[in-house]
Amino acid sequence: MDDIKLLIDLIGWTGALCLLSAYLLVSNGKLDAKSYAYQNLNLIGSFCLIANTYYYGTYALVFLNSIWALIGLHAIRKIATSRNV
Repeated sequence: MDDIKLLIDLIGWTGALCLLSAYLLVSNGKLDAKSYAYQNLNLIGSFCLIANTYYYGTYALVFLNSIWALIGLHAIRKIATSRNV
């Protein structure tokens, strides 16, 4: 197995684990959707999956994860500005 392919696969699995963990934790009331922890798990997961899906040429999923990341960045900005009020 090619070393770069292995690295990209590990990045993809890490991203999937981050997104699934975020969903599980918020669904079970362990994290608040308006928390930095939840939004950062989503952001890290989406960035990892962007790298993975771009490498494999699945551009529809690159688009999906890019939008997911933009939503996460927007949510983090809203959290930050609401705490500064």
